[in-house]
Amino acid sequence: MEKYVCKVCGYVYDPAEGDTHAHIEPGMPFATLPEDWHCPQCNAPRSEFDLENGPMPGMVAPIGQ
Repeated sequence: MEKYVCKVCGYVYDPAEGDTHAHIEPGMPFATLPEDWHCPQCNAPRSEFDLENGPMPGMVAPIGQ
């Protein structure tokens, strides 16, 4: 399953671990987290998370790619 990283503080949501503070059981994919779920470290909303190892903001492919 894919991990997601908080753009605010760097917390990584790992579906294999879940989120014990929010009573999210291991195995729950990020896409199925409740709409009101937030980062357990900085309280940022789900919208502040990006797919881990996804494209970095401002990065572009080299010419010819």
